[in-house]
Amino acid sequence: MPLPLILGAAALASAAYGAKKGYNGRQKHSEADAIVKDAKNRYDQKRGIFDAQETATNSALEVLGKEELSIGQRFNEFKTLADALLKKLNVGRQVKLEINIPQHKLESVESYSYTAIGVLGAAAGAGITGAATGFAIYGGVMALGAASTGTAISSLAGVAATNATLAAIGGGSLATGGLGMAGGTAILGAAVAGPVLAIVGWAYNSHGEGALKNAHKANDEVDSAVEKLEKAQKQLGKTEDYASNILNVLKSVYVQFDNYFDILKAVASQIDAAKVLKQDPQAVLTQLNDTIMRAISNGYALAAILVDLITTPIFKVKHVNGEAVKDENGLPEMETDADGSMILNTDELDKEIHKATASAACVEPA
Repeated sequence: MPLPLILGAAALASAAYGAKKGYNGRQKHSEADAIVKDAKNRYDQKRGIFDAQETATNSALEVLGKEELSIGQRFNEFKTLADALLKKLNVGRQVKLEINIPQHKLESVESYSYTAIGVLGAAAGAGITGAATGFAIYGGVMALGAASTGTAISSLAGVAATNATLAAIGGGSLATGGLGMAGGTAILGAAVAGPVLAIVGWAYNSHGEGALKNAHKANDEVDSAVEKLEKAQKQLGKTEDYASNILNVLKSVYVQFDNYFDILKAVASQIDAAKVLKQDPQAVLTQLNDTIMRAISNGYALAAILVDLITTPIFKVKHVNGEAVKDENGLPEMETDADGSMILNTDELDKEIHKATASAACVEPA
């Protein structure tokens, strides 16, 4: 066979082989494209569901935090009015009238009120939204810690209390947007939040076998991320449920508290009216003595029930030998699971929700 013909046949064979390799490469790249596209669609779908749940959970925590802060502020108003009326009732009495509420319960209500007012005052210039979300997650733990220190309640007010509260909520400088942490980010650990926030990338620069290998790697990453998203979504969903349940109980019990608060405000108005009409205010007080004492006692009883529920941590606090573990700021740390996510305090929350409902039912209606 002439040499040119042999060379020509070899060239044709080589070209055919090259064409086959090129076809195989394009086929593998096409297969890689399909794998990546499917993985990305799965991730986007799951991420969309997760994002919606995170938004709903943050919203529920924000609403709960705002209600808790508002309740704390109104406790202070109730205490101010109750103290003033009790002082007037005791004018000229040798045996002073006292409310039948344990001192430690009164101190817990007062401590919680100071905590809430401290957060509201600190967050006034930066907006309450982020502070409310953070307070729902951490505020109760901080208030509980403050109430159990044995420190004089008066020392909890002012800058020290505000700084401790802000540190507990984890906000940093208000001027730089502190207190704006997202509830979901706070709840989820780094092992969950990392893959959730960003997959290592969908691009691949290789062709053929390299593209297919990278596509399978991306697919595995998505499988792992989707698994974590599903777990995190359930965690956030349960958190939202508890936030809503706690809020409903708080509102229900607060309605009872507010009825007694209204009675005290009505008494104060009658005293003011007596002064305007040049009547004896003390006569009004004497006439309404039993009503006032019942309103103050039952109001404080309901306030203590509310504080017990509010200061029950939504997530478990880390304990060693029965003592809460504190961080470098002297604040309680949370228990975390293998992924670094906080663990819902389900048993205690269920117990306190039931207890609050049952205890409030035992307080006579106004």
